[in-house]
Amino acid sequence: MRAVQLVAILVSAVALSGCPKKPETLPDSGPTPTDTGASTGTSTGNDVGTSALGAEQQAIEALKRTGTVIFFDYDRADIKPEYVAIVTAHAQFLNGSASRKLRLEGHSDERGSREYNIGLGERRAQSVRRALLLQGVNEAQLTTVSYGEERPAVSGSDEAAYAKNRRVELVPTR
Repeated sequence: MRAVQLVAILVSAVALSGCPKKPETLPDSGPTPTDTGASTGTSTGNDVGTSALGAEQQAIEALKRTGTVIFFDYDRADIKPEYVAIVTAHAQFLNGSASRKLRLEGHSDERGSREYNIGLGERRAQSVRRALLLQGVNEAQLTTVSYGEERPAVSGSDEAAYAKNRRVELVPTR
């Protein structure tokens, strides 16, 4: 039943994200340190690589604005509807270049045994992985790791802290 709901949500998100949109234009803030050679008119012989690096960095910054963390309910590994946009944005980022990679880091709160929390973190990371694969991402671009309760985002033993620790972090890698 959960799988059917997840697929229905992802299909809806893909359909909505496929609608034509006006391209977003960002204001020009002047030259950045990565393109100073091109702006001075002198060629370093590496302008194409510098330009590609700048575009890659811009894509990563756009992902950070969209979000890089998906939060989960207690003892659950299904992606909530409010996080489908984050999954879709990361899928588009990965589908833009086969050399782009993403590490999915699963986490849990401190309740439960260490072994159970490692497994829950893994299920959460795999849930996000499956959602990305459904949107056309290549398996080779994804790695998963579970930290369980070992790397809390927030320390504390109340529901507010627990809610921030039940997550999957999407980390671009090389």
